Amino acid sequence: MDDATDAAMGAAVAAADGAGARIMEIYAGRFEASTKEDGSPVTEADLEADRIIREGLAGTGHPVMSEEGGGEGAGTFWLVDPLDGTADFVERTGEFTVMIALVSGGRPELGVIGWPAGGTIYAARRGGGARARTGGRWREICVSSERDPARCRALGSRHHRSELDGAVAAALGMELGTAGSSLKAARVATGEADAYVAAGSGMRWWDTAASCCIVAEAGGMMTDMSGAPLEYSGDDIIHRDGILATNGAVHGRIAAEYLRLRGGPGTGGTP
Repeated sequence: MDDATDAAMGAAVAAADGAGARIMEIYAGRFEASTKEDGSPVTEADLEADRIIREGLAGTGHPVMSEEGGGEGAGTFWLVDPLDGTADFVERTGEFTVMIALVSGGRPELGVIGWPAGGTIYAARRGGGARARTGGRWREICVSSERDPARCRALGSRHHRSELDGAVAAALGMELGTAGSSLKAARVATGEADAYVAAGSGMRWWDTAASCCIVAEAGGMMTDMSGAPLEYSGDDIIHRDGILATNGAVHGRIAAEYLRLRGGPGTGGTP
């Protein structure tokens, strides 16, 4: 691992820590939410976290593309969701995160997810494995080994679940639980869950890039619902065919069932 990548990881973890601390300060008091043009909520915590992360990443020399501040996604750049799960923040469920990824050549090179309310940071770099830090101590994390979809601990979105999510789960005999923000993917990476199913098409690059790196480096897979790799290049920043994150062992079965229920050919992928 070169010095530049080590420095980038250090900057991302420090930025996630700083943003998380400020988010929790706001969370502890009274705050108001407003609505953005796309109908999603935004709070002071989103904007403050965005500012802190931008300041923390400025020294890396890479531009930042953020949910709250735009930016261009080309070359090597940071992808940031300063407060993923704003609806959960507003509802005070504790299930909201800070997401930071470094993308190069259309692929996440490193990913950091901060869970401020849980006191945990998840981090991974491509080819370097995945870790989690709780209480100041880092540990290696890895996905589960479950191979039977009917025994899967599967998760879906609390706020954005589609009918197709439930249909896929039911067809495979999976019970579909819920969790907020990127904690669904983080729990797949740690082996606390076996699959995360999201057939909706509303997620953007910043919603997935950090998770994609962490799940992959923990030994799992994160693709679109058809099994095709997630793309982080070009003009379209929306994942049009949903998101599927699993331990890898059940990936093909779930993707195949999604394609059967959706109808029509998928874009492929080899789970």
